[in-house]
Amino acid sequence: MTMAAKARTALDETSTTGEFKRTDAGFRSKIERGGRFEAEAGRYHLYISLACPWACRCLTVLYMKGLEDAIGVSVTHPTWQRTRPHDPADEHIGWVFRAPTDPPLASSTGFGSFGCEGCVPDTVNGTAFVRDLYEMANDTTGKYSVPVLWDTKERTIVNNESSEILRMLNSEFNHVAKNPGLDLYPEALRAAIDDLNSWIYPSINNGVYRCGFATSQAAYDTAFEELFSALDRVEGILSSQRYLAGDALTEADVRLFQTLIRFDPVYVVYFKTNKCFLREYPNIAGYVRDLYGTPGVAAAVHMGHIKTHYFTSHPRLNPYAVIPRGGDAWWERPSDRAEFFATAASKTGAVAAGAGGKL
Repeated sequence: MTMAAKARTALDETSTTGEFKRTDAGFRSKIERGGRFEAEAGRYHLYISLACPWACRCLTVLYMKGLEDAIGVSVTHPTWQRTRPHDPADEHIGWVFRAPTDPPLASSTGFGSFGCEGCVPDTVNGTAFVRDLYEMANDTTGKYSVPVLWDTKERTIVNNESSEILRMLNSEFNHVAKNPGLDLYPEALRAAIDDLNSWIYPSINNGVYRCGFATSQAAYDTAFEELFSALDRVEGILSSQRYLAGDALTEADVRLFQTLIRFDPVYVVYFKTNKCFLREYPNIAGYVRDLYGTPGVAAAVHMGHIKTHYFTSHPRLNPYAVIPRGGDAWWERPSDRAEFFATAASKTGAVAAGAGGKL
Protein backbone atom coordinates (compact mmCIF):
# COMPACT_ATOMS: atom_id res chain seq x y z
CA MET A 1 0.00 0.00 0.00
CA THR A 2 1.32 3.44 -0.94
CA MET A 3 2.04 5.69 2.01
CA ALA A 4 0.18 9.02 1.94
CA ALA A 5 2.17 12.23 2.21
CA LYS A 6 1.88 14.47 5.23
CA ALA A 7 -1.16 16.74 4.98
CA ARG A 8 -0.26 20.31 4.05
CA THR A 9 -1.62 23.55 2.57
CA ALA A 10 -0.33 26.17 0.13
CA LEU A 11 1.16 28.12 3.04
CA ASP A 12 3.62 25.27 3.53
CA GLU A 13 4.97 25.61 -0.01
CA THR A 14 7.78 28.09 0.54
CA SER A 15 11.46 27.61 -0.21
CA THR A 16 14.38 28.18 2.16
CA THR A 17 14.76 31.65 0.61
CA GLY A 18 11.15 32.58 1.29
CA GLU A 19 9.69 32.06 -2.19
CA PHE A 20 6.25 30.54 -2.66
CA LYS A 21 6.61 27.43 -4.83
CA ARG A 22 3.25 25.99 -5.86
CA THR A 23 3.43 22.25 -6.43
CA ASP A 24 1.82 20.53 -9.41
CA ALA A 25 -1.57 18.87 -9.18
CA GLY A 26 -1.50 15.14 -8.47
CA PHE A 27 -4.42 13.83 -10.57
CA ARG A 28 -4.04 14.41 -14.30
CA SER A 29 -6.31 11.96 -16.13
CA LYS A 30 -8.40 13.19 -19.07
CA ILE A 31 -12.01 12.88 -20.09
CA GLU A 32 -11.85 11.92 -23.73
CA ARG A 33 -13.63 9.84 -26.32
CA GLY A 34 -12.44 6.25 -26.31
CA GLY A 35 -10.51 6.67 -23.07
CA ARG A 36 -11.00 5.42 -19.54
CA PHE A 37 -13.15 8.43 -18.70
CA GLU A 38 -15.80 9.02 -21.35
CA ALA A 39 -17.82 12.24 -21.40
CA GLU A 40 -21.31 11.34 -20.14
CA ALA A 41 -24.08 13.44 -18.66
CA GLY A 42 -24.53 12.70 -14.97
CA ARG A 43 -21.27 10.81 -14.55
CA TYR A 44 -19.04 13.59 -13.22
CA HIS A 45 -19.19 15.92 -10.25
CA LEU A 46 -17.23 19.13 -9.72
CA TYR A 47 -16.14 20.06 -6.20
CA ILE A 48 -15.27 23.73 -5.84
CA SER A 49 -14.93 26.68 -3.52
CA LEU A 50 -16.51 29.94 -4.61
CA ALA A 51 -13.51 31.65 -3.04
CA CYS A 52 -10.84 29.81 -5.03
CA PRO A 53 -9.87 31.43 -8.36
CA TRP A 54 -8.63 28.12 -9.78
CA ALA A 55 -11.94 26.40 -9.01
CA CYS A 56 -14.03 29.33 -10.22
CA ARG A 57 -12.39 29.40 -13.64
CA CYS A 58 -13.81 25.87 -14.09
CA LEU A 59 -17.21 26.86 -12.73
CA THR A 60 -17.29 29.82 -15.12
CA VAL A 61 -16.74 27.56 -18.13
CA LEU A 62 -19.35 25.11 -16.85
CA TYR A 63 -21.90 27.96 -16.76
CA MET A 64 -20.80 29.49 -20.06
CA LYS A 65 -21.07 26.15 -21.85
CA GLY A 66 -24.42 25.37 -20.22
CA LEU A 67 -23.31 22.19 -18.45
CA GLU A 68 -25.02 22.73 -15.11
CA ASP A 69 -27.56 19.98 -15.82
CA ALA A 70 -24.91 17.50 -16.99
CA ILE A 71 -22.28 17.93 -14.25
CA GLY A 72 -23.14 18.29 -10.57
CA VAL A 73 -21.45 20.85 -8.32
CA SER A 74 -20.69 20.93 -4.60
CA VAL A 75 -19.50 24.13 -2.92
CA THR A 76 -17.37 24.22 0.23
CA HIS A 77 -17.64 26.62 3.13
CA PRO A 78 -15.19 29.50 2.60
CA THR A 79 -13.46 29.19 5.99
CA TRP A 80 -10.89 26.42 6.38
CA GLN A 81 -11.42 24.05 9.30
CA ARG A 82 -9.47 21.33 11.07
CA THR A 83 -9.96 18.32 8.78
CA ARG A 84 -9.21 15.80 11.52
CA PRO A 85 -10.59 17.62 14.57
CA HIS A 86 -10.50 14.53 16.78
CA ASP A 87 -6.79 13.89 16.17
CA PRO A 88 -4.67 16.35 18.20
CA ALA A 89 -1.57 15.34 16.24
CA ASP A 90 -3.13 16.24 12.86
CA GLU A 91 -3.21 20.04 12.55
CA HIS A 92 -4.19 20.23 8.88
CA ILE A 93 -6.85 22.80 7.98
CA GLY A 94 -8.75 22.78 4.70
CA TRP A 95 -12.04 22.84 2.81
CA VAL A 96 -15.16 21.63 4.61
CA PHE A 97 -18.66 20.92 3.28
CA ARG A 98 -21.75 22.42 4.85
CA ALA A 99 -25.41 22.90 3.94
CA PRO A 100 -26.69 26.48 3.59
CA THR A 101 -28.95 26.07 6.64
CA ASP A 102 -26.17 24.81 8.93
CA PRO A 103 -25.03 27.05 11.80
CA PRO A 104 -22.12 29.45 11.23
CA LEU A 105 -18.51 28.34 11.62
CA ALA A 106 -15.69 30.07 13.46
CA SER A 107 -12.13 30.18 12.14
CA SER A 108 -9.96 27.14 12.83
CA THR A 109 -8.62 28.97 15.88
CA GLY A 110 -12.05 29.91 17.20
CA PHE A 111 -12.53 33.50 16.04
CA GLY A 112 -15.54 35.00 14.26
CA SER A 113 -18.83 33.58 13.01
CA PHE A 114 -19.22 32.88 9.30
CA GLY A 115 -22.46 31.69 7.77
CA CYS A 116 -23.05 28.86 5.32
CA GLU A 117 -24.97 30.77 2.65
CA GLY A 118 -23.99 29.59 -0.81
CA CYS A 119 -22.63 26.25 0.38
CA VAL A 120 -23.70 23.03 -1.35
CA PRO A 121 -22.95 19.77 0.50
CA ASP A 122 -21.41 16.67 -1.02
CA THR A 123 -24.49 14.86 -2.29
CA VAL A 124 -22.41 12.25 -4.15
CA ASN A 125 -20.15 10.79 -1.48
CA GLY A 126 -21.48 12.40 1.68
CA THR A 127 -18.02 13.53 2.75
CA ALA A 128 -17.39 16.21 5.36
CA PHE A 129 -14.08 17.45 3.94
CA VAL A 130 -12.40 17.71 0.54
CA ARG A 131 -9.58 15.77 2.18
CA ASP A 132 -11.91 12.75 2.39
CA LEU A 133 -12.24 12.71 -1.42
CA TYR A 134 -8.48 12.61 -1.83
CA GLU A 135 -8.11 9.79 0.64
CA MET A 136 -10.89 7.84 -1.12
CA ALA A 137 -8.86 8.24 -4.32
CA ASN A 138 -5.64 7.01 -2.64
CA ASP A 139 -3.90 10.37 -2.88
CA THR A 140 -0.17 10.50 -2.17
CA THR A 141 0.40 14.28 -2.41
CA GLY A 142 -1.07 15.44 0.89
CA LYS A 143 -2.44 18.66 -0.65
CA TYR A 144 -6.24 18.66 -0.73
CA SER A 145 -7.07 21.45 -3.16
CA VAL A 146 -10.05 22.41 -5.29
CA PRO A 147 -11.24 22.05 -7.98
CA VAL A 148 -11.79 18.30 -7.95
CA LEU A 149 -13.38 16.61 -10.95
CA TRP A 150 -14.87 13.37 -9.63
CA ASP A 151 -15.99 10.28 -11.52
CA THR A 152 -19.10 8.83 -9.88
CA LYS A 153 -18.77 5.57 -11.83
CA GLU A 154 -15.28 4.62 -10.67
CA ARG A 155 -15.52 6.70 -7.48
CA THR A 156 -12.23 8.44 -7.94
CA ILE A 157 -10.67 11.78 -8.82
CA VAL A 158 -10.21 12.26 -12.54
CA ASN A 159 -8.31 15.54 -12.40
CA ASN A 160 -7.53 18.37 -9.98
CA GLU A 161 -5.60 20.67 -12.33
CA SER A 162 -7.89 23.60 -13.13
CA SER A 163 -6.34 24.45 -16.50
CA GLU A 164 -6.94 20.91 -17.73
CA ILE A 165 -10.45 20.66 -16.29
CA LEU A 166 -11.28 23.95 -18.00
CA ARG A 167 -10.30 22.56 -21.40
CA MET A 168 -12.21 19.33 -20.86
CA LEU A 169 -15.34 21.28 -20.01
CA ASN A 170 -14.79 23.44 -23.07
CA SER A 171 -14.48 20.63 -25.61
CA GLU A 172 -15.50 17.18 -24.38
CA PHE A 173 -19.12 17.70 -23.35
CA ASN A 174 -20.51 19.52 -26.38
CA HIS A 175 -23.04 16.73 -27.02
CA VAL A 176 -24.75 17.55 -23.69
CA ALA A 177 -23.99 21.29 -23.50
CA LYS A 178 -26.62 23.99 -23.94
CA ASN A 179 -24.05 26.22 -25.63
CA PRO A 180 -21.95 23.76 -27.66
CA GLY A 181 -20.88 26.38 -30.20
CA LEU A 182 -18.79 28.29 -27.68
CA ASP A 183 -15.11 27.44 -28.05
CA LEU A 184 -12.75 29.09 -25.60
CA TYR A 185 -9.68 27.44 -27.11
CA PRO A 186 -10.17 27.77 -30.88
CA GLU A 187 -7.47 26.27 -33.04
CA ALA A 188 -6.69 29.53 -34.81
CA LEU A 189 -5.90 31.27 -31.50
CA ARG A 190 -4.20 28.46 -29.61
CA ALA A 191 -0.65 29.72 -30.11
CA ALA A 192 -1.66 33.20 -28.90
CA ILE A 193 -3.59 31.78 -25.92
CA ASP A 194 -0.70 29.52 -24.90
CA ASP A 195 1.70 32.47 -25.09
CA LEU A 196 -0.58 34.61 -22.93
CA ASN A 197 -0.97 31.86 -20.34
CA SER A 198 2.81 31.34 -20.26
CA TRP A 199 3.45 34.72 -18.65
CA ILE A 200 0.10 35.61 -17.07
CA TYR A 201 0.07 32.49 -14.90
CA PRO A 202 3.46 32.89 -13.16
CA SER A 203 3.40 36.68 -12.95
CA ILE A 204 -0.29 37.43 -12.21
CA ASN A 205 -2.41 34.34 -11.40
CA ASN A 206 0.30 32.84 -9.21
CA GLY A 207 2.08 36.15 -8.81
CA VAL A 208 -0.38 37.49 -6.25
CA TYR A 209 0.23 34.37 -4.14
CA ARG A 210 3.98 34.74 -4.57
CA CYS A 211 3.57 38.18 -3.01
CA GLY A 212 1.17 37.14 -0.27
CA PHE A 213 2.87 33.94 0.84
CA ALA A 214 6.47 35.17 0.54
CA THR A 215 8.43 34.85 3.78
CA SER A 216 11.36 37.06 2.80
CA GLN A 217 11.59 40.63 1.58
CA ALA A 218 13.62 39.61 -1.47
CA ALA A 219 11.07 37.02 -2.57
CA TYR A 220 8.22 39.48 -2.10
CA ASP A 221 10.03 42.28 -3.96
CA THR A 222 10.72 40.05 -6.96
CA ALA A 223 7.13 38.83 -7.15
CA PHE A 224 5.79 42.37 -6.70
CA GLU A 225 7.85 43.78 -9.57
CA GLU A 226 6.91 40.91 -11.89
CA LEU A 227 3.23 41.25 -11.00
CA PHE A 228 2.92 44.92 -11.81
CA SER A 229 5.12 44.68 -14.88
CA ALA A 230 2.73 42.02 -16.19
CA LEU A 231 -0.33 44.10 -15.29
CA ASP A 232 1.14 47.02 -17.22
CA ARG A 233 1.58 44.68 -20.15
CA VAL A 234 -2.06 43.59 -19.93
CA GLU A 235 -3.17 47.22 -19.77
CA GLY A 236 -1.28 47.90 -22.97
CA ILE A 237 -2.80 44.91 -24.78
CA LEU A 238 -6.32 45.88 -23.73
CA SER A 239 -5.86 49.44 -24.97
CA SER A 240 -6.14 48.26 -28.57
CA GLN A 241 -8.35 45.16 -28.44
CA ARG A 242 -11.37 43.99 -26.47
CA TYR A 243 -9.92 40.68 -25.23
CA LEU A 244 -6.46 39.32 -24.56
CA ALA A 245 -6.24 37.30 -27.78
CA GLY A 246 -8.11 39.79 -29.98
CA ASP A 247 -11.82 40.07 -30.77
CA ALA A 248 -12.86 36.73 -29.23
CA LEU A 249 -13.24 35.86 -25.57
CA THR A 250 -11.03 32.85 -24.80
CA GLU A 251 -9.82 30.75 -21.89
CA ALA A 252 -7.02 33.27 -21.36
CA ASP A 253 -9.66 35.83 -20.35
CA VAL A 254 -11.47 33.40 -18.05
CA ARG A 255 -8.21 32.49 -16.32
CA LEU A 256 -7.13 36.10 -15.83
CA PHE A 257 -10.55 37.38 -14.78
CA GLN A 258 -10.70 35.22 -11.66
CA THR A 259 -7.52 36.84 -10.38
CA LEU A 260 -8.52 40.36 -11.36
CA ILE A 261 -11.94 40.22 -9.67
CA ARG A 262 -10.21 39.41 -6.35
CA PHE A 263 -7.48 42.01 -6.67
CA ASP A 264 -8.99 45.18 -5.19
CA PRO A 265 -11.19 43.56 -2.49
CA VAL A 266 -8.53 41.12 -1.24
CA TYR A 267 -5.05 41.06 -2.73
CA VAL A 268 -4.23 44.77 -2.36
CA VAL A 269 -4.65 44.43 1.41
CA TYR A 270 -4.07 40.79 2.20
CA PHE A 271 -1.27 39.96 -0.23
CA LYS A 272 0.35 43.40 -0.08
CA THR A 273 -0.07 44.05 -3.82
CA ASN A 274 -0.63 47.70 -3.03
CA LYS A 275 1.15 49.61 -5.76
CA CYS A 276 -2.29 50.59 -7.03
CA PHE A 277 -5.86 49.34 -7.37
CA LEU A 278 -6.96 47.69 -10.60
CA ARG A 279 -9.76 50.23 -10.94
CA GLU A 280 -6.97 52.77 -11.56
CA TYR A 281 -6.10 50.97 -14.81
CA PRO A 282 -8.71 52.31 -17.26
CA ASN A 283 -8.48 49.46 -19.76
CA ILE A 284 -8.25 46.65 -17.20
CA ALA A 285 -11.14 48.12 -15.23
CA GLY A 286 -13.35 48.32 -18.31
CA TYR A 287 -12.29 44.81 -19.32
CA VAL A 288 -13.24 43.37 -15.90
CA ARG A 289 -16.66 45.05 -16.12
CA ASP A 290 -17.05 43.75 -19.67
CA LEU A 291 -16.31 40.17 -18.64
CA TYR A 292 -18.46 40.39 -15.52
CA GLY A 293 -21.41 41.28 -17.77
CA THR A 294 -20.81 38.26 -20.02
CA PRO A 295 -23.45 35.53 -19.53
CA GLY A 296 -22.24 32.86 -17.11
CA VAL A 297 -19.38 34.85 -15.61
CA ALA A 298 -21.06 36.72 -12.75
CA ALA A 299 -22.72 33.49 -11.58
CA ALA A 300 -19.28 32.20 -10.59
CA VAL A 301 -18.44 35.30 -8.50
CA HIS A 302 -19.43 35.30 -4.82
CA MET A 303 -17.61 38.16 -3.14
CA GLY A 304 -18.87 37.11 0.29
CA HIS A 305 -17.16 33.73 -0.02
CA ILE A 306 -14.06 35.32 -1.54
CA LYS A 307 -13.44 37.82 1.25
CA THR A 308 -14.47 35.42 3.97
CA HIS A 309 -12.08 32.71 2.82
CA TYR A 310 -8.95 34.79 2.49
CA PHE A 311 -9.37 36.74 5.70
CA THR A 312 -10.53 33.84 7.91
CA SER A 313 -8.59 30.77 6.74
CA HIS A 314 -4.94 31.58 7.43
CA PRO A 315 -4.31 32.22 11.14
CA ARG A 316 -0.66 32.92 10.42
CA LEU A 317 -1.59 35.87 8.19
CA ASN A 318 -4.73 37.14 9.97
CA PRO A 319 -4.89 35.61 13.48
CA TYR A 320 -8.23 37.11 14.55
CA ALA A 321 -10.11 36.50 11.26
CA VAL A 322 -11.24 40.12 10.96
CA ILE A 323 -12.66 40.86 7.49
CA PRO A 324 -12.11 44.38 6.06
CA ARG A 325 -15.39 46.14 5.31
CA GLY A 326 -14.31 48.52 2.56
CA GLY A 327 -14.68 48.05 -1.14
CA ASP A 328 -16.60 49.50 -4.06
CA ALA A 329 -18.17 46.87 -6.36
CA TRP A 330 -17.03 48.84 -9.41
CA TRP A 331 -16.98 45.69 -11.57
CA GLU A 332 -20.80 45.57 -11.45
CA ARG A 333 -21.12 48.81 -13.41
CA PRO A 334 -21.77 48.44 -17.16
CA SER A 335 -18.86 48.52 -19.58
CA ASP A 336 -18.87 50.18 -23.00
CA ARG A 337 -15.95 48.15 -24.39
CA ALA A 338 -18.18 46.13 -26.72
CA GLU A 339 -19.64 49.27 -28.29
CA PHE A 340 -16.27 51.03 -28.38
CA PHE A 341 -14.45 48.28 -30.26
CA ALA A 342 -17.43 47.63 -32.52
CA THR A 343 -17.42 51.30 -33.48
CA ALA A 344 -13.65 51.31 -33.96
CA ALA A 345 -13.87 48.24 -36.21
CA SER A 346 -16.67 49.85 -38.20
CA LYS A 347 -14.65 53.02 -38.75
CA THR A 348 -11.60 51.02 -39.78
CA GLY A 349 -13.70 49.07 -42.25
CA ALA A 350 -15.18 52.22 -43.71
CA VAL A 351 -11.74 53.78 -44.16
CA ALA A 352 -10.45 50.59 -45.78
CA ALA A 353 -13.41 50.53 -48.18
CA GLY A 354 -12.86 54.17 -49.08
CA ALA A 355 -9.22 53.45 -49.86
CA GLY A 356 -10.09 50.53 -52.02
CA GLY A 357 -9.11 48.15 -49.27
CA LYS A 358 -5.43 49.14 -49.69
CA LEU A 359 -4.36 49.98 -46.13
